[in-house]
Amino acid sequence: MTLLDKDGVRLAVDGAVATVTLDRPAKRNAQTFAMWRALAEAGRLLPGDVRVAVLRAEGPSFSAGLDRQALTPEGFEGEPSFVDLARGSDAELDAAIAGYQEAFTWWRRNDLVSIAAVQGHAVGAGFQLALACDLRVCADDARFAMRETSLGLVPDLTGTHPLVALVGYARALEICATGRFVQAEEAERTGLANLVVPRAELDGATADLAAALLAAPRDAVIETKALLRGAAGRTYEEQRAAERAAQARRLRELAGLGD
Repeated sequence: MTLLDKDGVRLAVDGAVATVTLDRPAKRNAQTFAMWRALAEAGRLLPGDVRVAVLRAEGPSFSAGLDRQALTPEGFEGEPSFVDLARGSDAELDAAIAGYQEAFTWWRRNDLVSIAAVQGHAVGAGFQLALACDLRVCADDARFAMRETSLGLVPDLTGTHPLVALVGYARALEICATGRFVQAEEAERTGLANLVVPRAELDGATADLAAALLAAPRDAVIETKALLRGAAGRTYEEQRAAERAAQARRLRELAGLGD
């Protein structure tokens, strides 16, 4: 069932699996402000029984990043240009960027697991969109790059936190500051990619992973994801306590004693 199809974004739901497709292949799925609004809307439209969200893209590239027209003085028709944004107050500029980030935030909700299926180029905003997901299955032709610094900008679409968490500060700094490409083999070796497969097997491998995620009871996966996401911000003793509390909830529910 298709719930959304506009501005280069398509959302379809099949049972417990939602598939969000970037659909601007002629532009290598370069992202626009309208696409970001559509991606945020897709998150709001997800039915409550969706457990896995798959992010994929049409064409040879996952996403070539921000559509460069956004960086021109005129920008997109009917949209504020970067120059317009820069002229706003601090509060207005902060609110605008926060609005753009909404397209990248909902993928990590505790009540679902998100998978990015990445082929070809995932550059800048494309790299950050892949990083917004919990897991990444990559074709062997996948190439990641963070090119914002070469444009005099910084990665601001929620990508810095997961990048550091996945590869560490030093490697994250080197990737961002140089803007170099990270090939699929390196992505798998350093933890950026959970799995690398031949391009022809990308969709099948992603579907297999989705099916494996659905095999476990939903509430157990939700509690486990919450534990893992919060681990970095807790001490060892705090994490032990969080584990005990989560397990107590699971045991009571399994025993029919939950709220």
